[in-house]
Amino acid sequence: MAAQQSTNLDKSTPENVWKEVLGTEEYRILRQKGTEPAGTGEYNKMKADGVYRCGGCGAELYTSDTKSDTKFDSGCGWPAFYAEIPGAVDRHVDMTMGMKRTEITCTKCGGHLGHVFENEGFPTPTDARHCVNSRSLKFEAV
Repeated sequence: MAAQQSTNLDKSTPENVWKEVLGTEEYRILRQKGTEPAGTGEYNKMKADGVYRCGGCGAELYTSDTKSDTKFDSGCGWPAFYAEIPGAVDRHVDMTMGMKRTEITCTKCGGHLGHVFENEGFPTPTDARHCVNSRSLKFEAV
């Protein structure tokens, strides 16, 4: 996977390079804005101390630890976080699927992560849910 191969991948990386360094499903999700089926991702129910990095470029995106655990079980079928590492995630209006949503991407490489939803009533400090594809992430235990 790209995050392990190079830290020089970013928004200027040509698509042919992404096709070479990412697996088929990772490319479909990260570069073509795909989605993995609900409940199938390896990080959905994971609870461990560490850092979730971008599955494309390796940039740090989210943390999970006993002090600042931003990962929570939302029951949505994908890994959920209530906040990202400051500056790690960009937001974009997404009008696909017949509705207005907020897409989230890696600030460094532009890889598609998923969507963020707000005001759903979760008991988190931000009342936001970053619904992220496991294939868009790589976990690093600390």
